[in-house]
Amino acid sequence: MKWITREKVKVDRVACPWLIKKFVDPEAEFLFVPVAQVTARAEELGATPFDIEGCELGHHGEDVSFNSILKKYKLTDPALLLLGEIVRAADSRPSNPHRAGEGLRWIAHGFSALGFNDHEILNSEFIVYDALYAECRRQVGIGEARR
Repeated sequence: MKWITREKVKVDRVACPWLIKKFVDPEAEFLFVPVAQVTARAEELGATPFDIEGCELGHHGEDVSFNSILKKYKLTDPALLLLGEIVRAADSRPSNPHRAGEGLRWIAHGFSALGFNDHEILNSEFIVYDALYAECRRQVGIGEARR
């Protein structure tokens, strides 16, 4: 399946591909295009848009796209829900942000500052989300992280 979003990825547009690859669609292919092209290219390619204004898998209220994907695909793992709170805090300004969000925001902006392209950022930063997920599992008392 193809998934499409805005180019120049940061927090939510890295977290979502990680979530999709790990828990929704292991064979997912991600496309990053200028924001003005997302809708047309999604229709042209039969791709699922995410993290763009007005799409189903976007921001809704205080939820970020990561939270929308959790809900749509009925992902209820407590560690993923906790990770969703961290992503929300890093990507937006929720009323009650998780304290780890600020660190994740710094990491995301740091990867962006390295000058990597969008796919290089995904390849490099997925390990950060693996580590965060492992810690979320520990925090909620699940134990060993799923690989």
